[in-house]
Amino acid sequence: MTTQNEILIKDTHRGLKYVDGVLTEVLGAGRHELPRPRIFGRTPRVEIQIVDMRNRDLTIKGQEILTADKVAIRVSILVQFAVTDPRAAVHAVANYEDRLYSDVQLAARRSLAAMTLEDILTNRHRLSEDILREVKEAATGYGVAIARADVKDLVFPGNLQEIMNKVLAAERTSQAQLVEARTRSEVQRIDAQTKADAARVQAAADAEGVRVRAEADAEATRLKVQAERLAVEERSKASAAFAAHPSLMRLEELGALRDLARNANARIYLDFKEAVANGHTDE
Repeated sequence: MTTQNEILIKDTHRGLKYVDGVLTEVLGAGRHELPRPRIFGRTPRVEIQIVDMRNRDLTIKGQEILTADKVAIRVSILVQFAVTDPRAAVHAVANYEDRLYSDVQLAARRSLAAMTLEDILTNRHRLSEDILREVKEAATGYGVAIARADVKDLVFPGNLQEIMNKVLAAERTSQAQLVEARTRSEVQRIDAQTKADAARVQAAADAEGVRVRAEADAEATRLKVQAERLAVEERSKASAAFAAHPSLMRLEELGALRDLARNANARIYLDFKEAVANGHTDE
């Protein structure tokens, strides 16, 4: 509870203390005493002006503005701001909210006048960015900080709205067709790539098969040649042995005769003249 000689300032506010019309200090949150009336002499006149420091919204209602391509549109803008310097907010301008309203309104007009309708439709953030960039520094000069400035509503003339709806519908259809065409093209590309990969794998497999067969044939030829070479060597060795030991040849002949004798269809033809000449008289 406060008395007539004190004032309580909340943490969300600040107070400007005027003594006889002169700003002497900025009061923070808390309880502050005021000068008591003097019995003798003049008591200074003290006034406290409270300034709200909380974040607030300011709506710039529908302003009809011509775009760069001469289309009249109505735009509403929502500005979020807060007082950061209560001294500047009260002393730099007559009314900081009115000044902020005017600054944002003029910034929106300048920005929209430089944009075409297509620019506005495709990039609404540009308008917000333009307003924020242009007004933010100016607002700092009268103790106000702008957190954001967003386009709240855009209203177009009736016939233009109908045309825009048709254009948007056509764009959506076009985008859908484009997506479908891209998807079909991608499927065809993947299918062609798959077939190419399969053909490449098959070609590699065929080449590997040819290589393996060639190696197998070469190995078989090598083994055959080696076997024939060994056989020739064995015959050479046998011939040398027979030449050195004729009796071994005779044993071979007798073994061959024995094998022939076991075959009932075998026929043996002997040249008796040659046998007599060689001294063989056996029957």
